[in-house]
Amino acid sequence: MASAAEQLAANLNFGALAKADELKKRIWFTLGALIVYRLGTYIPLPGINPEALRQSFQSASGGMLGLFNMFSGGAVERMAIFALNIMPYISASIIIQLLTSVLPTLEALKKEGEAGRKILNQYTRYLTVALAIFQSWGIAVGLQSSGGIVQSPGPFFLVSTVITLTGGTMFLMWLGEQITSRGIGNGTSLIIFAGIVANLPTAIAGTLELGRQGAISTGLILGVIVMAVAIIYFVVFMERAQRRLLINYPKRQVGNRMYEGQTSFLPLKLNTSGVIPPIFASSLLLLPATIASFQANQTGTGIISTLSAYLAHGRPAYMLLYAALIIFFAFFYTAIVFNPTETADNLKKQGGFIPGIRPGERTADYIDQVLTRITVLGAAYLVIICLIPELLVSYAALPFYFGGTSLLIVVSVTMDTVAQVHGHLLAHQYEGLVKKAKLKGSTRRR
Repeated sequence: MASAAEQLAANLNFGALAKADELKKRIWFTLGALIVYRLGTYIPLPGINPEALRQSFQSASGGMLGLFNMFSGGAVERMAIFALNIMPYISASIIIQLLTSVLPTLEALKKEGEAGRKILNQYTRYLTVALAIFQSWGIAVGLQSSGGIVQSPGPFFLVSTVITLTGGTMFLMWLGEQITSRGIGNGTSLIIFAGIVANLPTAIAGTLELGRQGAISTGLILGVIVMAVAIIYFVVFMERAQRRLLINYPKRQVGNRMYEGQTSFLPLKLNTSGVIPPIFASSLLLLPATIASFQANQTGTGIISTLSAYLAHGRPAYMLLYAALIIFFAFFYTAIVFNPTETADNLKKQGGFIPGIRPGERTADYIDQVLTRITVLGAAYLVIICLIPELLVSYAALPFYFGGTSLLIVVSVTMDTVAQVHGHLLAHQYEGLVKKAKLKGSTRRR
């Protein structure tokens, strides 16, 4: 079995893509969905003065609003119908997952299988609508109070903006689900990925122009390029790193046949949570800080203005809170996606055991101990990747696209998507080998 898998992997190449009709359909569907998303980022809200919006955005683009604009693929600076992007859906998912760990009713739904997951997904959608309405109302009020941006202020503009932005978020939520089920990769991650990559050439050209004008030194630009290459290499290395636990299976007899003992490994990824912690942490920081920045323009003083100042991008409070949220979600999401007790029970049922560890509860404790230790390293890796470049971005006034969060998302999503493409190609080639084997067998019998 292992030799057959190795042979398939050795023969795997993108030339087989021409024969994999199902995979081609999935790829074309994914590309078409992402094109629709990008077109939506250029459709502006009705009643907006583009020139006044551009001037207002330039004065605030260096803060949290610029980071929000990066995740939305430039939709914020154009105040497009997708300006909220898919962030309310991510925030709703965080809240539902947190409540699932706290409320027994939601925890029972999670254990019910597919039916329970559908109900939880429905709750997430309802909460997404509520958060989108709340955020879009804050944006509408902020735009109307800024002066000059809204051509005809009034209740009609507020209502139409709330409906348009909320509808855009719900459409993106649906589009992401369609990509996940009918396309390639995770739909939510790919939408954020597409937003970052789409404006990357503009960010690079802008940085080179600043270098030509002398605003940024050539040495700093070269240092950023070297740093980006090093981060990409480090991310690839860490995302593939894993701790493998040795699993032994004793001899067993099935019918009249005796099967020899086998040895395998239980792979534990160093970063089990993947790119989720930075995305979750960013979305939670964006929710209050965006509203605070709009309200700060209106009042200028008070608690909201102070909060906006402390949570500005690159400030110590922002960095500390960002790091704390990344660490929290690294452990939290790992606990959700990997259950040591369930894994230990499955090993016990299959007759497998870790050498020197008793099956059952002792095995679960050992796996949990190992998982906790490697998650500490994984969380530290995420904090380093996300914070060190952010410091350079903040103090050197470089575009947000060169930040660690954006590079981590781009590299991780690319690796995950390529892995899924390889998996589909591998499955297609395996089916082809099975058909050839059946054809040869039928020919010999004849």
